[in-house]
Amino acid sequence: MRKRVVVTGFGCVSPLGNNAKDTWNALLEGRSGADFITAFDASAHKTRFAAEVKGFDAASIFGVREARKMDRFTQFATAAALDALDHAGLKIDESNRDRVGILIGSGIGGIITMLEQYDVMKERGPERVSPFLIPMMISDSAAGSLAIRTGARGPNMALATACASGTNALGEAAEMIRRGAADAMIAGASEAAINSLAMAGMNVMTALSTRNDDPKRASRPFDKERDGFVMGEGAGILILESLDYALARGANILCEFNGYGTTDDAYHVSAPAENGAGAAISMQLALKDADLQPADIHYINAHGTSTPLNDKSETAAIKTVFGGQAYKIPVSSTKSMTGHLLGASGALEAVIGAFVILNNILPPTINYETPDPVCDLDYVPNMPRKVSADHVMSNSFGFGGHNATLILSRYK
Repeated sequence: MRKRVVVTGFGCVSPLGNNAKDTWNALLEGRSGADFITAFDASAHKTRFAAEVKGFDAASIFGVREARKMDRFTQFATAAALDALDHAGLKIDESNRDRVGILIGSGIGGIITMLEQYDVMKERGPERVSPFLIPMMISDSAAGSLAIRTGARGPNMALATACASGTNALGEAAEMIRRGAADAMIAGASEAAINSLAMAGMNVMTALSTRNDDPKRASRPFDKERDGFVMGEGAGILILESLDYALARGANILCEFNGYGTTDDAYHVSAPAENGAGAAISMQLALKDADLQPADIHYINAHGTSTPLNDKSETAAIKTVFGGQAYKIPVSSTKSMTGHLLGASGALEAVIGAFVILNNILPPTINYETPDPVCDLDYVPNMPRKVSADHVMSNSFGFGGHNATLILSRYK
């Protein structure tokens, strides 16, 4: 029999708060993290707003010298991971360090550092580029840096599947525990890509909302008037452990990591399959992995990006998997408040899923005003809702056709 995997701690840094509690409270208040961009002069851009992390002081957490050696995405990942370890009460020492692993995804990695150092090279020459450029830029720097900081010597890697990276990272970390490669995994994802080049690239793809007159109402998943997603940034980290290990050390078990499915559309480099075929199979695989039936799912945290194609495709996929039951299952998109954290979105949304199980409250889809006939499910519009949620599904889909689904369940 495979090992059961449980969640014993979590942490996050998000546009709604620099820790999990503040983020959760803001979600229940229906607060948007979107506002005009402060990281750079966006006046020439078609989209001039994003969901930035606010008031994050890396120097106060890591010290000035260490903070300067870390790209912003690594800073976010490390801060969230340290909070998650503290929440789990997991101490890493000589007795367990070889059995604690790290898997942190990122769709883009250290793009801010790369662009800053490219400007240095252009202006001052190649000899003035920072010797820390490559270690800060590469996408595995968060996982490697965290291992050095914590002493964890178990499996350690990064994972990149675009906007499915966080969910895939959690799913693959759970698989490592199931097969006995580790007793515990620090897993999740981080992203910090609010910069001039990334915003320009997303704009020319027509992926971003251009509601510059009202940023806080720009992300409106499943609404008929949606016009694109809002770029976000941040990190989400969960502590996953085998049930036996968690029980042996007396850990407080928050919920169970119960199911995981992943597929690819094999269809288009950026657009989802119109009928959501690959996404539907991902959900079906997660249900099978968790040994659950469609009727067992009490809530779906949707990928729900607020783009015309994604929301239509995901709605179709949910109907394929759940049939008539689809209209009875509450589905919400917290990206309406957090913005789209790209590779980190699924990890943050897994933290939110754990909160749902612990508190029996569903966060809403805000800015839902005009129903779309092709998006006709229960999207928990505008207000949180009390519900008993024993099994929560979370979807993540990424450029390249990547689909990933996880299921968290109440621990029994």
